[in-house]
Amino acid sequence: MKNLVKKISVLAAAVAVMYSGFLPQTAKAQTAYKVIAGAETSIKVLGSSNVHDWTETTNVIDSKGNFKFNGSTLESLSSFSFSVPVKSLKSEHSSMNDRTYKALNADKYPEVTFRLRSADVTATQKDKYLIKATGDLTISGASQTVVLNVTATVNADNTITCSGTQKIKLTDFKITPPSFLLGAMKVANDLTIQYNMTYKNDQLISKTN
Repeated sequence: MKNLVKKISVLAAAVAVMYSGFLPQTAKAQTAYKVIAGAETSIKVLGSSNVHDWTETTNVIDSKGNFKFNGSTLESLSSFSFSVPVKSLKSEHSSMNDRTYKALNADKYPEVTFRLRSADVTATQKDKYLIKATGDLTISGASQTVVLNVTATVNADNTITCSGTQKIKLTDFKITPPSFLLGAMKVANDLTIQYNMTYKNDQLISKTN
């Protein structure tokens, strides 16, 4: 009888070990991710005027979010945010940069921010997803609710690349499109924001720093 009980105990322990080995593949896990700094991580602002088109770019981005996986499948996104220092935006012309900082009142409102309210995640193909991220975009102290259509790719190294394009109007943020040279140059009201940001498990980033 003692031998039978012992065998049953050993078998139960073996089953428990096997089950625990498979558990991470089936359980839902929510993990904090943080943006990776580098040249491939960028936000571009594209605009135009009656004189020429222009582009300003920044690689200075602070962003993080909680990505929830069910096994290897991305299921949801929560607590997502990003912030960009206005004065990190740069073009090819310093005079253009100064005009941008002035128009956005950068000394008083030094950052552009986004705070997530809700997100819907839809798989489009293997390891690729469309995330409709609804949240508050704040520019020059004024906020608007926007929906970002984000293409998310889960890479082979388990990083996540999020990219997309968002059109906005300056007047939606109570910004009057600026003019210069006594009105000879007038900036258009419409802007296009292009973003490409790659995220890594925040714990892994902490271990490598």
